[in-house]
Amino acid sequence: MVQINFDQPIHVHFIGIGGISMSGLAAVLLDRGFTVTGSDSRKSEQTSWLEGLGAQIHIPQSAANIQDDIDLVVYTAAIHPDNPEYAQAVAARLPMMSRAELLGQLMDQYPTSVAVAGTHGKTTTTSMIAHIMLAQDMDPTISVGGILPSIGGNVRVGNSGSFLTEACEYTNSFLHLNPQTGIILNIDADHLDFFKDLDDIRHSFRLFAERIPAEGTLVLSAQVPEIEAFTKGLACRVVTFGAGCGDYHAENITWDELGCASFDLCVHSDPSDRQATLSSQEQTNDSDRFLGHFTLSVPGEHNITNAAAAIACADLLGVSVAAMNEGISGFTGTDRRFQKKGEIAGVTIIDDYAHHPTEIRATLHAAKKYPAKRIWCVFQPHTYSRTKALFDEFVDALSLADNVVLADIYAARETDTLGVSSEQICQKLKEKGREAWYFPTFDEIETFLLENCAAGDLLITMGAGDVFRIGERLLGQ
Repeated sequence: MVQINFDQPIHVHFIGIGGISMSGLAAVLLDRGFTVTGSDSRKSEQTSWLEGLGAQIHIPQSAANIQDDIDLVVYTAAIHPDNPEYAQAVAARLPMMSRAELLGQLMDQYPTSVAVAGTHGKTTTTSMIAHIMLAQDMDPTISVGGILPSIGGNVRVGNSGSFLTEACEYTNSFLHLNPQTGIILNIDADHLDFFKDLDDIRHSFRLFAERIPAEGTLVLSAQVPEIEAFTKGLACRVVTFGAGCGDYHAENITWDELGCASFDLCVHSDPSDRQATLSSQEQTNDSDRFLGHFTLSVPGEHNITNAAAAIACADLLGVSVAAMNEGISGFTGTDRRFQKKGEIAGVTIIDDYAHHPTEIRATLHAAKKYPAKRIWCVFQPHTYSRTKALFDEFVDALSLADNVVLADIYAARETDTLGVSSEQICQKLKEKGREAWYFPTFDEIETFLLENCAAGDLLITMGAGDVFRIGERLLGQ
């Protein structure tokens, strides 16, 4: 594998440079003096931003974009061998590496590195930690999988030895990382177009944990099934977190009128002791120390555990409680995570990235704490493989909404329908006695919503595709 010398800038070409992670890596290399070119299928805010930083970007992708002066080609998991630029780079025998390999090599340049893994909650938890690090004046370099308003985008280039990033499990990308602090928020069945089953996913997360060095720390959800078996034999320190359980545990939880929680965060007396960690659920409150009282500015029970993970990480890094409080309370969310888009005729419009049944349940449970007469969920399933594999779970999760409107499945990287459709989800919801509708176009959905939503309703556009456009068009944005 190619090894980059980050003290000797070279010319790097990114295939798919507009992606949320690729654009962040390109920005870091530009800051370090590298020559950066790249390509994408279309222009976007990210490509325009990178051009402003000095990158040369080609739209669309073409073999002609692979020039002789390129020293290294970086590609995403979405790029296949038949991509014209990929094929040309191979033919030209240019050095190549994946996005994940570049991220891993970059992370190795920082003595204080944090990688946030998990099937759900990565972007939110990474953003919470980012806010805490900034409150502590740690001047970190940050790569987050969403737009974080406080850093003006998805990346921040710092001038310290601290590096914070998400760690994605898809195609085992996170197995190229060696973080000093690794966080695992949860382990759930997803990306079943790549993983065989939940055991296969669990195996990959275990391999990720094994990449944390002996002097490092794994910050692990106390709710991971068979936690003792999962952590057995790990060289690194293991610290757990949760709501009501784990070494770092939230207690005395209260809620405000918008569904945002406040809680006490308590710590078992010696979370660095691995044997105490694994039996933490059996310990009594007599061994606890009070760390602090925290108030969230984002709704939902799931954000209590996300915050507990972020606070645990911060405490292990030696961050002050004051900075933790400032960071946690100051975090109001990232784009597409229960993001309030606006109001129209008394209807509040929220957008959320949830595209897995567990995420849908978390979002709809959060919505139920919101002051609203009825909850409308406009859901766009993401990929045929996920929809087919988790079909019954999608139906059960969506049943939490008062009214469900289904858009067609967003194919993303797939072409085969696998014999599954949004119309089938709609039919199953109706069979369960739920109010559900399916429309093949966004125009039909918008017309239906305008005719049926009423003042006091909460409308959530939900999914990882382009369903957010429905809310924006209703608001005239």
